Amino acid sequence: MPHYRLYFFLVFSLVFPLLAISQKPSQASNTINGYRGIWFTLGQVSEFGDKYSGGLGTYTAKHRPLAIYDTVARQTYFVYGGTTKPKAKHLLCMIGSFDHSTGKCSKPRIVYDKMGVDDPHDNPSIALDDEGYIWVFVSGRGKKRPGFKFRSKEPHSIKQFEEVSEEEMTYPQIWWLPGKGFFHFFTKYTGVRELYFESSTDGFTWSEDQQLAGIIGPMEDKSGHYQVSYHYQGKVASFFSRHPNGNVDKRTNLYYVESTDMGQTWQTVDGRSIETPLRQVNSPALVQDYASQGKNVYLKDMQFDDKGNPICLYLTSGGHEPGPKNAPREWIVCYWKNGQWNTSVIGTSDHNYDMGSLWVDGESWKVVAPAQAGPQPHGGGGEVVEWRSDDAGKNWKSVRSLTAGSTYNHNYVRRVHDGDSAFFYFWADGDPNAFSISRLYFADEEGQVWQLPYRMRRAWAKPKKVNSN
Repeated sequence: MPHYRLYFFLVFSLVFPLLAISQKPSQASNTINGYRGIWFTLGQVSEFGDKYSGGLGTYTAKHRPLAIYDTVARQTYFVYGGTTKPKAKHLLCMIGSFDHSTGKCSKPRIVYDKMGVDDPHDNPSIALDDEGYIWVFVSGRGKKRPGFKFRSKEPHSIKQFEEVSEEEMTYPQIWWLPGKGFFHFFTKYTGVRELYFESSTDGFTWSEDQQLAGIIGPMEDKSGHYQVSYHYQGKVASFFSRHPNGNVDKRTNLYYVESTDMGQTWQTVDGRSIETPLRQVNSPALVQDYASQGKNVYLKDMQFDDKGNPICLYLTSGGHEPGPKNAPREWIVCYWKNGQWNTSVIGTSDHNYDMGSLWVDGESWKVVAPAQAGPQPHGGGGEVVEWRSDDAGKNWKSVRSLTAGSTYNHNYVRRVHDGDSAFFYFWADGDPNAFSISRLYFADEEGQVWQLPYRMRRAWAKPKKVNSN
């Protein structure tokens, strides 16, 4: 080989790897220049539109929680399904933070790139441990796509995350119980959707996956379930529905179980022991029999009152298809009081997948939800309203509208876990009838709304106020 060719070869072999390294994305490039939510359509369309579609960055109700307040750093961390650029169908599992000292939000950061998946069933959920480490659980989708657990590399920081594990899990509901550790409710696909749980003291070593519910129907059919969960002073609990013969379009009934020993034993609300996994349709865990009424049940949120009594927020309707024929779609709270289950109707919606959140403060309860018909009527979401009860859920009234005259429907209003009043809940918008951009919003405890910046040039930026209630 001539000397000049040898020289060129040596220089190329030394310099090219350095050039290649320099082209790898730096940690700073793992941010996105603005808050852009994922848009999605299920494609299950009938006369009045899609079963669900639109801006689904804060989807689903079975991912819990999506936001949490850090009292040490005075920041709210929140996760959502984002995307690479306006009107892209490429899911990014994102995290952002809001600084309560400055009133500014950070550039959102990619925790995990779903590499071409556009389905927000793979959205993340979030937790914060006692040492200040931030945990993000990225949902999988059955056995087709795995789920992932991530932990921040530093306490109170979203700058870098490390992968802890890859495993089968869908709809992660992850709770940190002070002094006890993590309790994780999730779903596995076994031909139907069945409920499981696991626990860990440190997030790295976990118990074996244990099945919570897998009801067998009267014709020896596997049912399947959806759930919402929460915890209270060391107690973990779940409300869940049943899918007759595994059909999610027939979801019905309401069940409740709780555990005070991190899932070693389970009880009904009145303390009766119950074996898991639950198999019986008419189990002692049954709270409300909606199957006999021909009603579907769509679970939205769960809370406890100040005495540790469980409360479930859900919506009932006549069937899965959008439109007037399955009305009324009633928002309901079901709560344990005076030794029995009680239900109250809050109001109505025009779509099964309108999703809101519940807050409980003594006798004062409130629900914020996109329950008012929006610019795309009969589509998922709408205009956001606040309902309030001053007698612990018995009677309700609409007290204000948070959005009006919107371009797109708002949906999936998500409560911040242990939230501070300045960033109390957040959600996304989008057109449920056609592919659109999707923006993210948050509101304070008084109902003032801000839009998170869709485009950002700097590392931190002030959100834009949308209303002033």
